[in-house]
Amino acid sequence: METFPDLGALSDQELKALIEELTEQERKVSYERRILHGKIDILRAELVNRLRAKREGGEALISGSDVEALTDILSGRGQKEAAP
Repeated sequence: METFPDLGALSDQELKALIEELTEQERKVSYERRILHGKIDILRAELVNRLRAKREGGEALISGSDVEALTDILSGRGQKEAAP
């Protein structure tokens, strides 16, 4: 991360340009944040659907493997492949 400039040394034009640059960066970060929230919502909905199906089938709602799988998904590792 770069250091914050000496604001007193900036001209009005440089200050406006810096504001525009940082505003654009904030827009990009905000967009990425919304995308991540959407993915999290999809994952949560999938988990709820799976848990509902298990409950209807008489299975236990949450097992250790469910927590492990969700942890893997949310950490970006995806689902573990079955051992041969």
